[in-house]
Amino acid sequence: MSKVILVTGAGRGLGTDIARRALAAGHQVVATGRRPGTVLRALGGEQDNLLVTALDITSTDAAQVAVEAAVTRFGRIDVLINNAAAFQAGYFEEISDAQMRAQIETNLFGPMNVTRAVLPVMRAQRSGHIVTISSIAGLVGQEFCVAYAASKFGVEGWMESLRHDVEPFGIRTTIVEPGFFRTELLVDASTSWAEFSIDDYAERTRTTRAMWQSMNGQQAGDPVKLADALLEVTGLDEPPLRFVAGDDAIPTAEAKGQEITRQATASRTLGSDLAHADAA
Repeated sequence: MSKVILVTGAGRGLGTDIARRALAAGHQVVATGRRPGTVLRALGGEQDNLLVTALDITSTDAAQVAVEAAVTRFGRIDVLINNAAAFQAGYFEEISDAQMRAQIETNLFGPMNVTRAVLPVMRAQRSGHIVTISSIAGLVGQEFCVAYAASKFGVEGWMESLRHDVEPFGIRTTIVEPGFFRTELLVDASTSWAEFSIDDYAERTRTTRAMWQSMNGQQAGDPVKLADALLEVTGLDEPPLRFVAGDDAIPTAEAKGQEITRQATASRTLGSDLAHADAA
């Protein structure tokens, strides 16, 4: 069944693939990006089922304008796919405060801004699906990813809690946790490197940065296949709270779940029986 799907970050990478596959499947697509001309070219030009509109996700006003344009054109919004993101690489001490705040602003507050603009439309419809692209880095901390992981761990908590807020209105939520896909996240336009250089980290920074740069274009995951899988998820009557994507991500998520269980069990001796006596 045809749906109206709003995709952020549709000018390149996974966002372009999602928008293309959604159009090919017969959906009406609102494709957004900071440079509408780039988005339009990436999607092959004007189409009856396509609205391209400007959106800087860090702007609450821009989010509202984009949502109003979508409703004016198509009358509703059935699915929001929060895809736009950036990658701030580096060790914590070498990342400036401004860089850390910019990472959170884009990867966490950005999708919040767009979702806040979309939710009144979906509440009025009493239906909708909010999909936010997180990362396996939103479940498992990794070296050189402290800023990115912080933003994606935030996405996980926000989306998991948002589910309870909006379910009574017929609105579903899904967190997507991909592994390594060839999505252009590691190209210069999406990746920032730490601003500072500290001698104790210098050699690790040099080798780790080179490793990350060498991965660009070599990731195993096919973003077109991921886009198709995401569209299948949006077509489910009961979509999952989490969708773990990729042969690397699934065992990593399983191992994380097992690790948390082991840690909870190991905490039982010291972590139990800590209540006030009158609460027993």
